[in-house]
This record gives sequence, C-alpha cells and structure tokens, in this order.
Amino acid sequence: MRRKTRIPPTPLPQRDGVDAVRVRLPAEGPWDTVRAHLVARLSGAPPGTVDGMLAAGRIVGADGRAVTPDDPYVPGLYVWFHRELPAEVPVPFPLEVVYRDAHLIVADKPHFLATTPRGGHIAQTALTRLRRELGIPTLSPAHRLDRLTAGLLLFTVRPEERGAYQSLFRDRLVHKEYEAVARHDPALALPRTVRSRILKERGVPAARQVAGEPNAVTRVELAEHRKSDGLARYRLTPHTGQTHQLRVHMNALGVPILGDPLYPVVTGPRPADDFRRPLQLLARRLEFTDPVTGTEHRFRSGRTLTAWSAYPEWAGR
Repeated sequence: MRRKTRIPPTPLPQRDGVDAVRVRLPAEGPWDTVRAHLVARLSGAPPGTVDGMLAAGRIVGADGRAVTPDDPYVPGLYVWFHRELPAEVPVPFPLEVVYRDAHLIVADKPHFLATTPRGGHIAQTALTRLRRELGIPTLSPAHRLDRLTAGLLLFTVRPEERGAYQSLFRDRLVHKEYEAVARHDPALALPRTVRSRILKERGVPAARQVAGEPNAVTRVELAEHRKSDGLARYRLTPHTGQTHQLRVHMNALGVPILGDPLYPVVTGPRPADDFRRPLQLLARRLEFTDPVTGTEHRFRSGRTLTAWSAYPEWAGR
C-alpha cells in the first residue's frame, strides 16, 4: 500500500487571519529551478510577481529558509508564501457568535459572506473575520454554507478535534434544518421527500439533475403561506449534502427560492457592492451530540428572511 506523504507544518504565521499558500512541486516537470515552476504556475499573476517575492524573501521552504532564484527544482518539495490580497468590498452585515466554548464556535453568518477564502473572497469570509475578531488562529470550519446562504456555521477551535466534528456531517449525525421563501403553489402537494441525482461540474455555475441513482435527498414542508402576495415559507431538511441541493430541489418543484441567481436561470454577475435581494435561504437549525464533550447541542439562527418579514424592503420598492 502506498504511504501517504506527510505534509510539513507551515513555517509562516497567518497574516490578518489568512493562512499562507502551500505549493507542492509536481513529481515530474520540465523546470530546473523552483522559480521556473512558480512562474509557470502563477502565470496569471502580473509580470515580475514571483521574482519580486523571491527578492523579498517571501517564498520559503519547510525549514523557513527563503527560496532563492537559483534553488534547484526538487520533486515533491513544499514551499509557502502569502498571496497579495485582492481589494474586497466589505460585507456590511454582522457575523454573530451564538455559542463559544473551548472546542467549538457556532456563528450566524449573513448573506453574501463566504465561509472560507476562495477566489476573490479572502478577507471577507466568515473564517478570516472570526480568526481576527476572536483571536483564534487555529479556527477551522467543520462544514460550509454557500456564500449566498445565511445561517448557522460550526467552527472547531483545536486542530486535533476537527476530524471528530467533521465526521458528524460526513456520517449524517447532524440534524440540519433550513428555511426558504418562494412562491406558493397550491397545487404542489407537501410535505414530500425529493430524491434525485445532482451533478455539479467544475467551472459550471449551476448544478443539474441527471438520470441515475439518487445522491440528494431533501424533505420539503410548507411552514405557512399568505394570499396577500402569494409567497410561502418552506421548511427544508436535507438528508444529504450535495452542492446547491436545496436550491436545485426547490427549482425542480417549480418554486425556485427568491433571489436565486442560478435557478431557474443563470443571471449575469452582480457588482461586488450590490447587496440587494439576498437569496432567501437560511440555515435555521443545527442539532447534534458533541463528539468531544457529549453535550446535546441545539442551535437556532436569530436571522430573518426579509422577503417574508418585509417583502417591499427586500424587493427594493
């Protein structure tokens, strides 16, 4: 059996709550120096970026020693550096901490805030903001929410315990309940359990349902509806965790969630400072038995979906 390569610990401290980037040199390649590989790998960066970082000693090996422009290429070698953070529009909504102990943090995430650094969202993520605000550099997410989805997120404090909390989600030992606002369809028979196979292709914004063995299961219930504007509030209980699962299933039922930029139609990208009409999807409840302390946890988001509580405000009227 092939032994898994041990990843050395990072030699660089976090910077403003953001981890250093780790790069492992491929087993094979045409490069004769570390510099040559990094120039090719970071080809999308402005010209001279790698040379500037090397000159400033900002790219280091596992021992913390600065990589030089002439260091030979070594297959499997790890190097680290801090990326230049993109200019980001601050997400102007609070990130509330609803629970904190020595093992975990439960936060109530607003719409438009990503869970973890990715792409153009680095500093404006729940993980980075919590690390900075709470002063816990070891904080890590046990699961994720879409950037457009609000609600409860579980973070672990101690790296050695992260796997235990992640296994709760992997083994479906967490009861998760969501709330959504969408059009009310009196002909839609509810409650019902939706089962389908969802495929999410890399680089394609929207997921889609395909033929095959179901890999996505959602319980959909009607919580309440009103005749005045034809809207309804739905209770969604996912039994699996496919990408965009709740959004795909609500769209398949003919009641896409309000504010969804992907379902039923993919719309163009919105300006970074446009925080109007957020997706009306909220991770309302998290319930589980703590794998470390044995405590029975029951958390509820304090957020409201504005399309239900104040539709004219949400619609921008």
